[in-house]
Amino acid sequence: MTTQPDLLYTEEEEALRAAVRDLLADHCDAPGVIARTESGAPHDTAAWKALAGTMGLAGLLIPEVLGGQGATHREAAVVLEELGRAVAPVPYLTSAVVATEALLECGDDELLGRLASATTVAALALPLNTAAGGAYKVVRHEGGALHGELTGIADAAIADVLLVPADDGGLYAVDADAVTVTPHPSLDLTRPVATVTLNGVPGRLLGDAEPAVRRALRAGAGLLASEQLGLADWTLTETVRYLKERKQFNRPVGGFQALKHRLAQLWLEVVNLRAAARAAADALATGEDTDVTVAVAQSYASPVAVHAAEEALQLHGGIGMTWEHPVHLYLKRAKADSLAYGTAGVHRAALAELVDLQAP
Repeated sequence: MTTQPDLLYTEEEEALRAAVRDLLADHCDAPGVIARTESGAPHDTAAWKALAGTMGLAGLLIPEVLGGQGATHREAAVVLEELGRAVAPVPYLTSAVVATEALLECGDDELLGRLASATTVAALALPLNTAAGGAYKVVRHEGGALHGELTGIADAAIADVLLVPADDGGLYAVDADAVTVTPHPSLDLTRPVATVTLNGVPGRLLGDAEPAVRRALRAGAGLLASEQLGLADWTLTETVRYLKERKQFNRPVGGFQALKHRLAQLWLEVVNLRAAARAAADALATGEDTDVTVAVAQSYASPVAVHAAEEALQLHGGIGMTWEHPVHLYLKRAKADSLAYGTAGVHRAALAELVDLQAP
């Protein structure tokens, strides 16, 4: 019998949220994030050390016996909500969720222990737009070495270890120092992508690539919805606050009925997104109806996050179009997230197949 998911936040989850929000307030203020995007080194290593090391959040999904926290995807989802609210340039989703899930499937205790101790950052060497269950590119395994090129790898520039799928069906751990990482322009300035080139580099076999990649990408898609929720919630809250302060004709702009209707519609969308994101996190934690629930969440999350960011940009008026205001970071992250781990259309198609309601 399938139990109904509990979408409410526990006291422990709310305490975790407060701690993460306080930390990000100290480390990820908007001017600082914008300045880093202009520096050529967008990753906030100080914030990552505080999150991963001081708070131990890099090991949230890793069992306690390996030095992790032994928590569930629900707690990881709360962290991602806050990271989304701050558009924090840290490799949490790529390392502490996606790469960690792949390693958990392979059962590689050595690397998991390094991730839990925050001494290592890992990245799954697949394009960010790769969807769970879909085809993905592999490199050539020949003569005990790996050869090939993989593009669109998120956070490859900060990774110490890359998890690389090969044509022999294996997933290999490759030292980042052994490959060539070439950053290239990304719409999302806070989650840079790069091309990874392997010219006969050694790799340590971790296990079978197919189940590890599927598990990693499914968790990435499911918890990405929580990041999108945090992003949408921040843009809505900030837009409401701004419209209460901005005046035209000697009255707050937010008092105009047409804008009230737009904000009310957006609020409903964000509330529904919260339910979908929480359901996906709970399904990943319990293992019940996971594929369907993740597909539902991602079918809904991307359009809402993009809509919320677009409305924020428009309703902030002229100031919203300036580089100094952070709303452009949220719009770019929302747009990039709408392609990550499969588009909404890809997830809708997967959902239709899962529930046997395909288009004629």
